[in-house]
Amino acid sequence: MRAGNALAACGYAGVIVIAAGQLKAADDMAALVERYSTDAGSLLRAYRTDSPTGRDRMRQFYGEWAARLKQVNFEALDQEGKVDYVLLRQTLDGELRQLSRRVKTELDTAPLVPFAQAVYDLEAARQRVDAMDARKAAATLAALAKQVAKLQAVVAESLRAGAADKRSARNAALTVTTLRTILERWYTFYNGYDPLFTWWAPEPYKAADEALLAYATFLSEKVAGVPLAAAPRQSAGGRDGRSSGAGGSATGNSAAPANVRSDTTDDIVGDPIGRDGLLAALDDEMIPYTPEELVAIARKELDRCEGEMKKASREMGFGDDWHKALEKVKEMHVEPGQQPKLIRDLAQEAIDFVDMHDLITVPQLARETWRMEMMTPERQLVNPFFTGGEVISVSFPLASMTYDQKEMGMRGNNIPFSRATVLHELIPGHHLQLFMAERERPYRRLFGNTPFFVEGWALYWELLLWDMKFQKTPEDRVGALFWHMHRCARIIFSLSFHLGTMTPKQCVDLLVERVGHERDNAIGEVRRSFNGSYPPLYQAGYLLGGMQLYALHKELVDSGKMTNRQFHDAVLAGNGMPIEMVRARLTGQKLTRDYQTSWRFYGAAGDSPAQPGAVR
Repeated sequence: MRAGNALAACGYAGVIVIAAGQLKAADDMAALVERYSTDAGSLLRAYRTDSPTGRDRMRQFYGEWAARLKQVNFEALDQEGKVDYVLLRQTLDGELRQLSRRVKTELDTAPLVPFAQAVYDLEAARQRVDAMDARKAAATLAALAKQVAKLQAVVAESLRAGAADKRSARNAALTVTTLRTILERWYTFYNGYDPLFTWWAPEPYKAADEALLAYATFLSEKVAGVPLAAAPRQSAGGRDGRSSGAGGSATGNSAAPANVRSDTTDDIVGDPIGRDGLLAALDDEMIPYTPEELVAIARKELDRCEGEMKKASREMGFGDDWHKALEKVKEMHVEPGQQPKLIRDLAQEAIDFVDMHDLITVPQLARETWRMEMMTPERQLVNPFFTGGEVISVSFPLASMTYDQKEMGMRGNNIPFSRATVLHELIPGHHLQLFMAERERPYRRLFGNTPFFVEGWALYWELLLWDMKFQKTPEDRVGALFWHMHRCARIIFSLSFHLGTMTPKQCVDLLVERVGHERDNAIGEVRRSFNGSYPPLYQAGYLLGGMQLYALHKELVDSGKMTNRQFHDAVLAGNGMPIEMVRARLTGQKLTRDYQTSWRFYGAAGDSPAQPGAVR
């Protein structure tokens, strides 16, 4: 069968036709993106990008696709097709940068894991189904166990001499944990099935596995000073190593190890990527600002919010002492057992509001399919507030918690705080966003897992509904402003941490002193920001993405070019992507094959896009 006919039989006739080694693209960029996603997923399931072989294969793959993309007749594409072209090119560039960053991390940790290649080689031979030399494999395992034990002794001596690097030790511990997982998979493949292997390997494997576990624990707990984490999961595609789905909760969904304390920052190490790393990540997200510019913007917005907080405080009778007003608001919580009912009622209140003001189309199915669950105590250590999406996870103290934990949990999930964020988590926020993402151009899930769109969409609604006076009392305004300030602080502390200008303790102090967080809640916020569950820009993406959509709303709705409903429906109809490309979709902006990010959204179309209480 000829290549073109074979592809047609597989359903790709309208996408690509391969002839004489050349690829030609029709106008159907959507199908081309689907093909890329499918191929990438196949390779990422077969290869590990934390191994040299896997990285080399993926580098080859991305290079091949970059060459294929250049063969597309860009000028023949419609606007949506040009958007897809730019996004796919941006994705390929970003993936190649990610591989380069992984190589740098590997070079930093290589002296602590010199045995890694031996494990990768065993797994590669298994995947090739090479003939098993059981005696040789057993010898490799025995040598591995001795090498790891000897290396641990060397590192222990360095620790006593004060020469240990916490960051490298933490990264090495994660690598060793991953190597244990790879070795277990290799061993399980043969043990019990290959008679000679089953005779030779069990004891050497047990010794090697125990040595790896002991070494990973030592690196993590004794050198880095953090609990040993589980092996990082391999992504099947998507930006920044995240899964290729379009969703995520507003405040995170990672669980903490059982031995994580909630009252200290000593176990928060993190992995600062530096200024160059931040600049590369910002380019991936199409944000044409430096980290320093973004920190300055956030500080300016934090000052604005504090001014609004003082206005609400004066209405409550506390003068300019907004901390006292915030203390009163924190006491406005429901009794134990009543939080689910509160969230249900607040969800309906938000739905009624967007309906009454004709802000967006809310399908009936979206209204009736969101669900609720209770958050475990372990998750609440790193995630003190409820999370959302199709399932809203309620964070509220359990009977097993201490008195102080119960007090802080109730105070942190008070009624005004919750009123400001239920709309963020459900409708018109994350639940509606994810509901539509599964139905509108779902192939763009490849591009949509960016916090600037995922979290920015939900945060944008907080800004818009503030302007529409959704919060009617000063207490409710204090609740909304708390979250405004929280998101400003997230930009400041997350970028500053990665720039090396703030420590975890200083990050916590900022949340306590400038935002008014309970200290345990602030520690949980900082811990989960830097525990490896999120890419470096994730926390900054909330308010910055919200600012982008807010500025675009000014440009298109305040100008009279679109109604609110038209604007919001059109944003969701395009699915997720960096918001600069949402703007290109909706404005018909001229795009070129080599388009580069340029939209300076802050202060666009008038006042600051995050200014609370701006007159519309």
